[in-house]
Amino acid sequence: MIALFIGRFQPFHDGHLDAVNQIKEEKIIIGIGSSQYSKTEKNPYNFTERETMIKKALENSRINYKIIAIPDIHDEKNWVNHVEKLTGHFDIVYTGNEIVEKLFKEKKYLVKILKKNINISGTEIRKKLFPYEQKATD
Repeated sequence: MIALFIGRFQPFHDGHLDAVNQIKEEKIIIGIGSSQYSKTEKNPYNFTERETMIKKALENSRINYKIIAIPDIHDEKNWVNHVEKLTGHFDIVYTGNEIVEKLFKEKKYLVKILKKNINISGTEIRKKLFPYEQKATD
């Protein structure tokens, strides 16, 4: 079976790596969401930077994966169809995101919820990496 795992990965961190390691399907499509955004407080890294982070984190693993850019379309009704066109076939969706869960279940996909084994936040990491951006918005 082919699994789909989508995230913004701003940045790709140990929680994401743990999530990928929970997926036991023969192949994983890793979708980098909001792929068109970069150099903002919420999305500091561009697609290529995020792709590189993921590849480095998985370089010693035996995981069969491919990475796909998934730009936002800001249209929940058509988002799953958009993802399907970009990724091709997949059988199951793994997520920890309630909106992703809801949208794929509405389209009758099998969705498995990932356990949050590592208490880590991309938002908190970004605050530590880019504190000047936080001060600018205070």
